[in-house]
Amino acid sequence: MSYSLDFGWLEGALGAIARGAAMTVFLIVVTTLAGTVISVLAAAGRRSGPLWLKRAITVYVEVIRNTPFLVQLFFIFFGLPAIGIRLDPIFAAILAMTLNMAAYTTEIVGAGLDAVPKGQREAAFALGLRPRQVFFKIVLPQALKVIFPALTSQIVIMMLESSVVSQIAVSELTYEADMLQARTFRPFETYFVVAMIYLGLSIALRRLLVGIGRRTLSAGVS
Repeated sequence: MSYSLDFGWLEGALGAIARGAAMTVFLIVVTTLAGTVISVLAAAGRRSGPLWLKRAITVYVEVIRNTPFLVQLFFIFFGLPAIGIRLDPIFAAILAMTLNMAAYTTEIVGAGLDAVPKGQREAAFALGLRPRQVFFKIVLPQALKVIFPALTSQIVIMMLESSVVSQIAVSELTYEADMLQARTFRPFETYFVVAMIYLGLSIALRRLLVGIGRRTLSAGVS
């Protein structure tokens, strides 16, 4: 059985592919911002909060890290309506992605916080800085410098995992690819093109994050 490649449909599909890519970028931008903030607060709370908070964060991290992302997404979108909570598909996708990413990055940020020498904190306290000032001005910048490569990788991984939200009809890149191959009957060409787009997005995202990290960290040092 012979198969001849045909990319003639691609010109008419550029609009759909662009919309899907734009939604994928939107999802990862929102998820990165929200997930990073939550992970910083969770990592700090796990180390200096009350006992009940430490246990709650530990349970959250373990539950998310030991269950599939698809199950988490389905629970939020299909499960919550059973108790009267109905979410828009895009909001459900953002919520699931944020909770998933924050659980993993909480561990990453926590490792960075633990890597900062205790002498740094003691010196800051000796200078009369308040605990919050010590954390945000002394500890956190040094921790971010240590964990930035791992944090960047986790963000890229989350961007790739965003393809799963096509299962709840969020019109991101994979969803648009599914619709295109159903209309064109060209699955090989469709998913090849989409795979190359994901590859390009991953490379671009990693370079962007590295650039942002260098500028942010250099500004923090200066």
